[in-house]
Formats: sequence, C-alpha cells, structure tokens
Amino acid sequence: MAAVTGAAAPAGGLTRAELARKVVHMGVGLIAFSLRWLGPAWGALCALAAVVFNVAILPRLGGRRLFRSAEVAAGRSLGIVLYPVAVLLLILVFYRRLEVAAAVWGILAFGDGMASVVGMAVGHRKLPWNPGKSWLGSAAYAVFGAAGAWSLLMWTAPGRYQAGFALAVAAAAALLAAALESLPQGLDDNLGVPLVTGLFLLCLVWTEGGWGVVATGGFLFALGVGAAVNGVLAVAGHAARTVSPSGAVAGFVLGTLLWAFGGWRAYLLLIAFFVLGSGATRLGYRRKAEASLAQEEGGRRGARHALANTGVAVAAGVFALTTPYGLLFAVALAGALATAAADTVSSEVGQLWGRRTFLITTLRPVPRGTQGAVSLEGTVAGVAASAILGGLGAWLGLFPPAGIALVVVAAFAGTTLESVLGATVERRGLLDNEAMNFLNTLVGAVLAAAMVPLVA
Repeated sequence: MAAVTGAAAPAGGLTRAELARKVVHMGVGLIAFSLRWLGPAWGALCALAAVVFNVAILPRLGGRRLFRSAEVAAGRSLGIVLYPVAVLLLILVFYRRLEVAAAVWGILAFGDGMASVVGMAVGHRKLPWNPGKSWLGSAAYAVFGAAGAWSLLMWTAPGRYQAGFALAVAAAAALLAAALESLPQGLDDNLGVPLVTGLFLLCLVWTEGGWGVVATGGFLFALGVGAAVNGVLAVAGHAARTVSPSGAVAGFVLGTLLWAFGGWRAYLLLIAFFVLGSGATRLGYRRKAEASLAQEEGGRRGARHALANTGVAVAAGVFALTTPYGLLFAVALAGALATAAADTVSSEVGQLWGRRTFLITTLRPVPRGTQGAVSLEGTVAGVAASAILGGLGAWLGLFPPAGIALVVVAAFAGTTLESVLGATVERRGLLDNEAMNFLNTLVGAVLAAAMVPLVA
C-alpha cells in the first residue's frame, strides 16, 4: 500500500513520474479483491503491517521516488502513510459488511487515481469552486470509482446484491466521494472522504428492496405536497431576506425531499431548526455587526449553508423510509438538526451575551467570536435549543421520550467537537465554516443513532 492520495496535483500537466505514481496508487487498489478471503481480522492485520512498512521501511527501499518535490523537501509523504491508515479504518469500522470497506477502497484507489490522470492530462476546464480541480477529473473520479466499487461489492459479497442495485449504490457513493474530493479544503482528505463515503454506502446497501415505496400513490402525493409547501416557503424566505437565491433553491429541494421521505413530522423539525437559527442570527444583529461578529449578508443563508446544515438530516429522512431501521434514522435526523440548532444558537447567543469566553482547548480567556471559543451563556442556550428539537421530535411521535436525552447528548458532543476543531484546524484555514457544520451534524446524527439501542 505505497500509493499516495489526496495531495494536490502538481502544475504543468501529467508527467511521467506522476503517471507512475498513480499507476502504483491504482495497482495497490487491486489488493482490495483479497479481502474476500482475508476477512476482517487478517485484512486489518495486513493493513496495519502496511502502515508500519510505509512509515519505517518503504522510504529506505526506494519509496522516495514516489514523493513529489515538496514531499522530498519535507522528507516525508503524509499520503503514503494515510493510504493504509484509511484502509485499516475502513476494515475496522465496516468489519460486519466487509464488502463496503472493499468498495470504498476501490473508490479511493481507482476513482482518485484516474481523477488525477485524466484531470492533469486533459482537464483544462476547472471547477468554479475549486480551480485546482477540473470537470473531467471529477467525472473520471465518479465513473472509475463507481466501476471499482461495483466490482468489489459483487466480488467480496458474492450473491448478496443484484447487479443493478449494486451498480446504483456504487455510483451514488462514488459521486458523493467525487463531490467531497472537489471541495477546496486545506485538511488532508485521505481519511474523511473514505469514512464519510463508507457510512453513506453502508446506509445505501441497507435500502435494498426498500425503494418500491417511491412508486406508491402515497409517496407521490407527499412529494407533490412537499413541493408546493416548500415552493411557497422558498419564495417567502427570499422575499424576507432570510435566504439568498441559491439558498432558496437548495432549501426547496432539501425540504421537498424531507417532506416526501420523512413526512410532515420530520419537516416540522426542519422548520423548528430554521426558526431557531434564523431568530438567533437576527437577534441583536446590529450590535453583532458593530462588533464585526454578525453573519455576512444580513444573516441570509445560501445553498452551501443549507446543504452543510441539513444535508445529513435529509439523508437520514430518506433512509428512515427506505431501510428497516426507521427508529434509528429518525433519531439520527433529530440529532443532526438538534446539533445544527445548538451550534447556531450557542454561537449567536455567546457572541451577544457571553460575559466570559474561553478557548475550549486551553480554557484561556479569548475575545468573543474567536474560533473555538465557548461561553456559559452560549453553551446553555445551545443545550436548550437541542432540547427543544428533541422534545418536539418526541412529542410528534418520531421516537419515544427517552430519545430526547440521546438527541441532547449527541448535539452537545457534536458542538463540542466543532469547538475543538474550530480552535485547531479551522483557525489554521484547513476547514471552512460549511465543512465544520457538515461534520458536526454528521457527528450528532451518528452519535444519536449509535445510542438508540439504549432506549429501543
């Protein structure tokens, strides 16, 4: 596992050295086919051995020839180590569904590898949100990643999936990975992208046999009602200047999907989050603006903000209807929205009324608005916001009353993690605010879902 992933491609097109590097990268991916025989224990042991080998032995055996110029100057290549680390984590996390780990390994190897080859060779038209990536490179990522994932799903778990279903979920996972890979983040994505993609693919394989619901009259009626309701709200939100044009469009799509798959009860949780978040943002906006602490554009939310804060919840709503795990995903949905609400409310209240703010990693006093800063007032307000979302979900019958505690605990953990990351990686410009919002809602959803057996 000597390949390197995730590093920015060097300028100047595809060189012979870079092509050789990517051939090795993709060649290592062929080892994923051995997981069918190795199993999770031996597979994890081999991946761990690869980590040790790449750290201590490979550079002494000519592995430095795979380094790029910047890596040669630094004396090490982070990607060459993170590749087997990512494989190890995939095997450990998805050991009960080893084909998921193998399929994501295929996306990591063949999707990322061919994206670099195609992008550097002929990818002249760059992505508008990331000039370091190209349309053709991203397309190659999705196509070759889907092919690799499909092959490994079918090979590692023979007879478990129908070919058409496996191809559909493999393509969806590869498309998500390509989208995540295209984002202009400074943090190395060798671990985050595979793990998020693996979680998404696991949820997708659980939906086998569950998509027939979208052809029923009840679902189509709900889809139409959702579109009508969200069309009105999108226009009203734009007119009230609470969302930008892109935010209105994204909100319409996400809201319609949530209504159709999660039902009106789940949709009310989304409305509650929006009301709490928008209200907290507008609260004392002039004072916060004078202190340079207010949201830009008068607090109007755009498409990236909508996707980052509600994308996880909408996905949970889709899986609540299409998998056998309705309760698990209902709690995950509430956990994601409660985390988003707690994050927004705690930040806005803390900036407005926080008397003393501390950096969460050192507990040293810092000015209000400092990334990673927390205050007692903001923390209490965030917990209250999550309790409101959790209580509303229980009152609506989405989960039993005991689920309220799960939602509040998960939201507190998610917002705390975001504060830690804000004090570390965000302050260094390695992740932007939208990436942080997506991450903390994902953590809130996963933690809430993981605790469901405690109350089920």
